[in-house]
Amino acid sequence: MSFTHIDEQGQAIMVDVSGKPETSREAQARARLQLPDAVVSALRDETIPKGDVLGTARIAGIQAVKKCSELIPLCHPLPVTKAAVTFDWDRDELVIVCSVKTRGVTGVEMEALTGASVAALTVYDMCKAIDKGITFDVSLVSKSGGKSGDWHA
Repeated sequence: MSFTHIDEQGQAIMVDVSGKPETSREAQARARLQLPDAVVSALRDETIPKGDVLGTARIAGIQAVKKCSELIPLCHPLPVTKAAVTFDWDRDELVIVCSVKTRGVTGVEMEALTGASVAALTVYDMCKAIDKGITFDVSLVSKSGGKSGDWHA
């Protein structure tokens, strides 16, 4: 078995993508936050003392997409052409979806996952004074483009 991010001496490397063709690429990641009742009520009533939680989390998620290659050591910096963070309720769970697009030689899955993660962490940070029992999971929902084509969870 060979690993793409390790050279013959076992050292970490950034993969050479210079020979790959540019294609349109998209990815979506989702964070599902399990919230204590008091946090759900405060979010729905918009009474969180720290202010506009979802607006702040949206900006944090988009900013995280743009900073992904600075956070994940072997990620390539990408020319992101779209980054969007949306919120929806599934009963008492807050669902965050981060959608990212680019035209490039490598995919935007890490950017979407990073955006969803940081948006969820921002919600936690702004709501933890009410209850620290907030938990969440993050997963890739879909990706398209590139050699491996389309993938859906």
